[in-house]
Amino acid sequence: MKSQQKYQKSFSFELFPPKTDTGMEKLKACVAALQPLHPLYFSVTYGAGGSTQERTFETVDWLRREGIGTAPHLSCVGSSRAQVRDILSHYLAQGIDRIVALRGDMPSGMGAAGDFPHANDLVEFIRAETGDHFCIAVAAYPEFHPQAGDALADLKNFKRKVDAGANEAITQYFYSADAYFRFVDDCEAMGVEIPIVPGIMPILNFTQLARFSDACGAEIPCWIRRRLQGFGDDTKRIRAFGIEVVTEMCQRLLEQGAPGLHFYTMNQSQAVAQIWTDLKLSETPV
Repeated sequence: MKSQQKYQKSFSFELFPPKTDTGMEKLKACVAALQPLHPLYFSVTYGAGGSTQERTFETVDWLRREGIGTAPHLSCVGSSRAQVRDILSHYLAQGIDRIVALRGDMPSGMGAAGDFPHANDLVEFIRAETGDHFCIAVAAYPEFHPQAGDALADLKNFKRKVDAGANEAITQYFYSADAYFRFVDDCEAMGVEIPIVPGIMPILNFTQLARFSDACGAEIPCWIRRRLQGFGDDTKRIRAFGIEVVTEMCQRLLEQGAPGLHFYTMNQSQAVAQIWTDLKLSETPV
């Protein structure tokens, strides 16, 4: 963990672009509740194959008009160089200086990966087109990408993104701090020392969480899964337990040198704000 302890801690929140006007109002309320915590930025997700591109632009445009630090996601699968060049030009014109560069999942029915088969190809292209203008964040998988052949192959894939020019990484969410610590140690052994920021998913709904986790390869430890199952449909107890478990994990991560936290908000502020308060982060310089 020595590589991570040298970085000043930073905190950020992820949003997803809403599909409706009501959803946009919910997103704005979430941002209004979390912006006073002074995050480094809000990231905005981007659908597979650019399926939410216009909604991503709309959300980013609103954040920028509000003067809020913004890091749009950019998924490259199925995209051409011309398409990505246009998007980069759009963000340059807005004065955006952060991007989360991802491969993304191949949408159903799409037959080709486009000009960027892998995320490192996208990172290389961004660097070639824009130099050092953007701080580029990439994805990391402490419990390993579900499509990786094995753990070593996944680590090598991650290193390729770093070698291509990534500045930092944001991890897939996890509920085992030890998985993160081991991943960082493995990265250090390969000479990778960029900030690797833990991605934090509050526990709000067990059924939804289990579905997400099965799809992305994130493990829910057995003892947590069994406790959540035991609460049945008692949403209040699920959320209280989830806040307790996630807060304890975050505290351990920060104490042992994690360079910050990136919260997957799901456009909901209450659980994130409670975890923030319980961690006493308002007393921590950001």
